[in-house]
Amino acid sequence: MCLSIPMRLVVLEGRNGDFAVAERGQGDALRRERVNLMLIGPQPVGTWVLASLGLAREVLEDGERELIEDALAAVSAALTGDYDPARHFADLTGKPGDPGEPQ
Repeated sequence: MCLSIPMRLVVLEGRNGDFAVAERGQGDALRRERVNLMLIGPQPVGTWVLASLGLAREVLEDGERELIEDALAAVSAALTGDYDPARHFADLTGKPGDPGEPQ
């Protein structure tokens, strides 16, 4: 099983823009990898994509990316024994004042 993660395109490669270098901050480190854009087509630098195993699967809007980042943070917190439901998945709690509260 593999997990797709959000990555930002930083350099375009190839004559037709079929490939790009994407990056993602991971704690104090910076993860970079070459991704194939053939499924989603050429994209401008700065675009956030959902990538897995060197393949960009879809273009992410800011709202989608925030939800995915929140879910990844919750998984990381659960693995370290630091999970607090009040801090994660604000879009699901529906508590007034939560950043993810439906409008």
